[in-house]
Amino acid sequence: MKQLLHAHYIRLTYPQIVALGYFLLIAAGTALLCLPAATYAPGGMDVVSSLFTATSATCVTGLVVGDTFTTFTLFGQIVILGLIQVGGLGFMTILAMFGMFLRRRIGLRARTLMKESVNSLYVGGIVRLFHKIIVGTALFEGGGALLLATRFVPKFGWAKGLWFAVFHSISAFCNAGFDLMGTLEPYSSLVLWADDPVVCLTICMLIAVGGIGFFVWADLQKNGLHFSHYQLHTKITLTVTAILIAGGTLLFWVLEADNTLAGMPVWQQILDALFCSVTPRTAGFNVVDTAAMTGSGRLLTVLLMFVGGSSGGTAGGIKTTTLAIIAISSWNSIRNEADNNVFGRRLESDSLRRANAVCTINLAAILIATLAICIAQPVIGLQDALFEATSAIGTVGLSVGTTAAANVFSRLVLVLLMYWGRVGSLSFALLFTENRNPGEARCPEEKVSIG
Repeated sequence: MKQLLHAHYIRLTYPQIVALGYFLLIAAGTALLCLPAATYAPGGMDVVSSLFTATSATCVTGLVVGDTFTTFTLFGQIVILGLIQVGGLGFMTILAMFGMFLRRRIGLRARTLMKESVNSLYVGGIVRLFHKIIVGTALFEGGGALLLATRFVPKFGWAKGLWFAVFHSISAFCNAGFDLMGTLEPYSSLVLWADDPVVCLTICMLIAVGGIGFFVWADLQKNGLHFSHYQLHTKITLTVTAILIAGGTLLFWVLEADNTLAGMPVWQQILDALFCSVTPRTAGFNVVDTAAMTGSGRLLTVLLMFVGGSSGGTAGGIKTTTLAIIAISSWNSIRNEADNNVFGRRLESDSLRRANAVCTINLAAILIATLAICIAQPVIGLQDALFEATSAIGTVGLSVGTTAAANVFSRLVLVLLMYWGRVGSLSFALLFTENRNPGEARCPEEKVSIG
């Protein structure tokens, strides 16, 4: 551990170290879930299903090949929860926590790796930021568990109710989407709690807080409610997040009022529409039947899953800042503006290049995976395959039922997408856009017609 924290001997790039860390965590989770003690099935779970579940938990996705409560024993559920916690915070956060606890000195290279692992903007103060991450996580998950316990303990009893409260609080904060409500009805997620404001709003709050990013936490703690004092990253993150949540709530209410929200009181329609707007970014819980949504409702869900949460948090997707930068650049191009200005600041020129790379790579991966699934299983329609692929790479976990019916090849495709989505949200942009050895010679410039 000390060697990893100091990282003197490692010759890998920072993104490669992060990717390797998640790979090893998935491998360990797969081995544990293969044990007979992890599941109720005689002989244990097969390797592919264990790999799928371990990847889904580590990459905080929530896609499952079997109902979590009815498939896994208490030991298996604890393994899944451990993978969710480590995968959500990042393995470097856990290593840093042990390093700080043991009072180990953390070198510059390890600090740089810590910076990359949470997409922080600066190396300076990174240890203090990690301390805030650890303390903040404990407070939010603990508070969420207490609120959920007020509903789960009366329903399930003290022992089971407290376990359910802790499990769902961590799963929601880490934007994982795993649930244990199979005890009431398999694969039901939170549908049976759709009329409970305490459960729905607590889960929404945990998802939003975990998904805005740890760097935003530190900025909010430092500057309170003074929006003008926030750094540009925080301003963009909070603004886009508010627009997506409010806009998504309104659109879901309009699109699903006569379908999945039909017959509910108005207050519950708004509550469930809010939940449907928050959970695709990127938690995977659901309070309405996702497969029963209208085509427009599904498309809106896909769009929200594609965007995801914010950089440096527990969420996946291309991130809110990526969407904002592309939108700002496109608007300024229409207006023939030379600079990309927002909130009185000019965006650095490299930001657009990276944003375009992230968006293009994720979109290409989704389309290729959708095509592969459709070829491997023609019985799966285009809409369903697109939905599952977007959910996987966005580390969302929402499903229309296709994952459980997927064959081995399709499951492996989704495994690759989940891994890509989790590692990519932290490091893949650097892998594809960072030029570590730029050449001195440059090719001649020539114009190309666009549009």
